[in-house]
Amino acid sequence: MRVNLKNLGWSEVQERAFQTIHEQGQVGRVAAEQKGVYDLYTERGPVKAVVTGKLQHTAKHRGDFPAVGDWVVTASEVTTASFARIHSILPRMSTFSRKEAGFVTEEQIVATNVDTVFVVTGLDANFNVRRIERMLLAAWESGASPVVVLTKSDLCDAVDNRIDDVKQVAVGVPVYAVSSVTKVGLERLNTYLQEGTTTVLLGSSGVGKSSLINHFMRRPVQTVQAARARDARGRHTTTYRQLLLLPDGGMMIDTPGIRELQLWDASDGLENVFSDIEKLSGQCKFRNCTHQSEPGCAVKEAIESGTLSVTRLQNYSKMEREWQRTEEKKRRLERLKGKGKYCRVRNH
Repeated sequence: MRVNLKNLGWSEVQERAFQTIHEQGQVGRVAAEQKGVYDLYTERGPVKAVVTGKLQHTAKHRGDFPAVGDWVVTASEVTTASFARIHSILPRMSTFSRKEAGFVTEEQIVATNVDTVFVVTGLDANFNVRRIERMLLAAWESGASPVVVLTKSDLCDAVDNRIDDVKQVAVGVPVYAVSSVTKVGLERLNTYLQEGTTTVLLGSSGVGKSSLINHFMRRPVQTVQAARARDARGRHTTTYRQLLLLPDGGMMIDTPGIRELQLWDASDGLENVFSDIEKLSGQCKFRNCTHQSEPGCAVKEAIESGTLSVTRLQNYSKMEREWQRTEEKKRRLERLKGKGKYCRVRNH
C-alpha cells in the first residue's frame, strides 16, 4: 500500500520536532520490532532498520529505544536494498506502557503516538469489571482516549446489564457491545478509525482482538483461535506488537494478549478511573485518611449508604498500593544509578 506521512498520522507537531533535528535524514514510523530489527512505514514504502551504535550506546532504558508507533529519523536516505539506520526518535505524543512483568523494575512501552485505546473484553466467562478498571487506568495514563469494546455480544443474553456494569466504572468512556460473528455494532467503531488516527487494542487472550483486526482489515491477517470453553481463556494468537494500515483509513496496533498488566504510572489514571473515590477522599476529615477506621471518613460513609461498593474501593486501594510500591522501586533504582551501580539495558 502506497502511503504518505499524513496517512501515517504526521502532523505539524511532528514536523516542528523534525525541524529541530540538525542531522539530515528520512522519516519513518515503526510498524513492528523483532530482535532489534524494525519494520518502518515510509513514503518510499516499507523498509527494515536498526538503531545506530550511538543510539544503542546512549540508551539507558528500554524506553530509549524505538517502539511500535514511534516516529523515527534514519541517518541516510531510506532504500529497500539494505537496513536503514535509526539515529533519532521524535517526541512521543502519547505512550501506552506498563511495568515489565515479573520482578524487574522497568517500563515496557506497548505503543506510542496512539489516539485511542480499545479496551477489549468478551461478554462470556472472560467478563471482569475489575480487569476493565485496571486497563482503563493504564489507558488514561497513556494520554490517549479509552473506549470499551465488549465483544461476543452474540454469546450473551444480558448485554444491556453488562453495559450498565461497565458504565458504572467507566464514567464518561464510550462503551460498545459488538459481535465479529453477526457484525452487530462494529460499524460504530469506525468513528475512531479515521485516516491518520491510531488505535491500539488492549485485552487478554481470547477476547476477540484478532477477529476485530480481521474485520477492519477486510481480510484474515491474524489467526483466530477459540477460547477454552470452561473459562473463556484464550491462547496467544498475536505474538508481537504490530501497526497495521487499515484499507478504509486509520491505523490499528495489535498486541499480544495481556495476562499481567502491572502499572508503571498511575497518577493521572487513578484520578480519571476512580474520580468518585478521589472526590470523596477530598471530603474526609483527615487529609491522610486511609478509609479504614478514621472518624469523618466520607468514603466509609458512601459505602455504608450504598453509593460506593466495597469491591470498587478494594480495587482502588490495591492499584494505589501497587503504584506506590513501583514508585519506591523506581526511586531506589535512581539512587543506585547515582552510585554508578546501574547497568545499561539492551533493546531485546
